[in-house]
Amino acid sequence: MPTTHWVHDLSPFLIKFSDNFGIRYYGLAYLLGFAATVWLLHIYFRKGRSPLGGEVIGDLITYIFFGVMLGGRLGYFLLYQLDTVTRDPLALFRVWEGGMASHGGFVGVVAALLLFARRHQVSFFVLGDLIVSTAPLGLLFGRIANFINGELWGRTTDVAWAVIFPHSADPGTKLHLIPARHPSQLYEAALEGVVLFALMQWRFWRSDVTRSNPGRLSGEFLVAYALLRMVGEMFREPDASLIFGISRGSFYSIFMIAAGLALILRRPAPPSGTSPA
Repeated sequence: MPTTHWVHDLSPFLIKFSDNFGIRYYGLAYLLGFAATVWLLHIYFRKGRSPLGGEVIGDLITYIFFGVMLGGRLGYFLLYQLDTVTRDPLALFRVWEGGMASHGGFVGVVAALLLFARRHQVSFFVLGDLIVSTAPLGLLFGRIANFINGELWGRTTDVAWAVIFPHSADPGTKLHLIPARHPSQLYEAALEGVVLFALMQWRFWRSDVTRSNPGRLSGEFLVAYALLRMVGEMFREPDASLIFGISRGSFYSIFMIAAGLALILRRPAPPSGTSPA
């Protein structure tokens, strides 16, 4: 019986040199995300909205790169696949098999920014505001790559735009027996990427929040991301066991909301040489 839904048949490779080696869209997503961040940081500097310019931007990106990669990789196994890494520690180093967690990546970026701020004597909160205003582009590219890879698929549904992901079923399952699913990767690309980027850019350029209260924009990002992630989780098939009846993505997002609210409610330090009222 023919299926009425599109069957996902996209290759994860832009260019393939062998069975497991080539230029992957997922790698290009990271490259585009970092390139977009560099581009925006240079614009911020030219417009007088950032203290970072020239080679310092490249140094910052290096810190962020390692923060994202290490945090995302460790976070994936600690938050979602702890049994796997306990049973097979070498799985942590088999990066070609995939496995990154956005929540872990955020923690890695925080650590990277703390180290960078200390080395360059720049406010950690200023750095945070700059990076969160660019981060949604990386999330956008990453979620699109998830869709191309045919991973992190959604829950089963019969909506007209549902997609059949062959890898969502056991090998050998006949195509007409594989249920169609929400393309939740694209929902998350729109929410965490497009919507969040528009919000962050609007707040960055149309308000004085980054100057009057450094750190607040970072808090707004954390709260907004967590809420949008929770919306996306409603359509996404849980990729690990539930915690207190909710997906792990939603559960970990609760802590992001708490951290975001702490930054939003934080009172900025008074300028040097003054006393608080």
